[in-house]
Amino acid sequence: MKIGIVCYPTFGGSGVVATELGKALADRGHQVHFVTYNQPARLDLFSENLFYHEVAVSKYPLFDFPPYELALASRLVDVVRFEKLDVLHVHYAIPHASAAYMAKQILATYGISIPVVTTLHGTDITLVGNDRTYKPVVEFSINQSDGVTAVSEHLKQDTYKFFDVYKDIRVIQNFIDLNRFSLKSKEHFKKAIAPEGGKILIHTSNFRRVKRTQDVIRIFAKVREVIPSKLLMVGDGQERPECEQLARDLGVAENVRFLGKQEAVEEILSVSDLFLMPSQSESFGLAALEAMACKVPVISSNAGGLPELNIEGVTGYLRDVGDVDGMAERAIYMLSDEERLNQFKENALEHARKFELSYILPQYEQLYQEVIANVKPVAAS
Repeated sequence: MKIGIVCYPTFGGSGVVATELGKALADRGHQVHFVTYNQPARLDLFSENLFYHEVAVSKYPLFDFPPYELALASRLVDVVRFEKLDVLHVHYAIPHASAAYMAKQILATYGISIPVVTTLHGTDITLVGNDRTYKPVVEFSINQSDGVTAVSEHLKQDTYKFFDVYKDIRVIQNFIDLNRFSLKSKEHFKKAIAPEGGKILIHTSNFRRVKRTQDVIRIFAKVREVIPSKLLMVGDGQERPECEQLARDLGVAENVRFLGKQEAVEEILSVSDLFLMPSQSESFGLAALEAMACKVPVISSNAGGLPELNIEGVTGYLRDVGDVDGMAERAIYMLSDEERLNQFKENALEHARKFELSYILPQYEQLYQEVIANVKPVAAS
């Protein structure tokens, strides 16, 4: 198949999933064309089956804001026509699904039928769902898609709750590449971080407010009172300055390292003992899955799709959003007994194997084949 993928080219979960999916499809022999405004962060073009098409946005002075959706729709028309794509897979409802719909209507005037699959990732539903400005467009775009997927059962139900959607939504959960995300031998790195021993806690995110990164610092400060430990904060974003100041205020700054954005996050996870994810909302929790694949158990909130991933008392523990004391208490419980901690680590890896890429990829391939088979030919106007 010739597959077009539209995503945000960022370190966020949707961009990561879309890019890794495209690379895996290319490895399976499909021709994959990425269409976005920058090369995706994890896209390696060293493959005969991978292509990248940049969306250039005009800076015409009439517009106060660059019309990205129009530029994307135009670029999609161009790529579908000349690369003869079989299907478009867009990640995120706004603006990608709406741009794909516009492109689809334009392509119909050329006698070209192109099915569109839309994958919902979370904030396109949970945040936009509370903003009436975009609601009609989101509803229309989802209902006009030929196939719709969500990364968790919880997100599927939220979509039906927030929007008047009649389209069937298929749950295809996020996945992990266990060839990449696995425990690496990095003892020298661990000694560099914690030369006197102790445990290493870790958090990775884009440091948005919804991630409650300041709660990570508060949890660590309580753990540190009982367990000799260090905290690694991986990523960057608007909350980082507040987290840095909070670490100073709580007297743990010298035991917290802010590492910024990292490509080889699996190497950092490999030296860690516990992953903290106290998020306000998570449609799935891909960062937690990456940690589990590296044998790092998880303390998380019970928000969104996290209970579908982090199994209470097996791969870690779940507590209510904002329950810093409860999360710290469970972290101390896990870290204070080596045998107990090792069992959680084994459980985390065993559960992560259920999300291995080889199990998830065929589900997308099957969906592509279904929507392609159902496409109706159109006559050029």
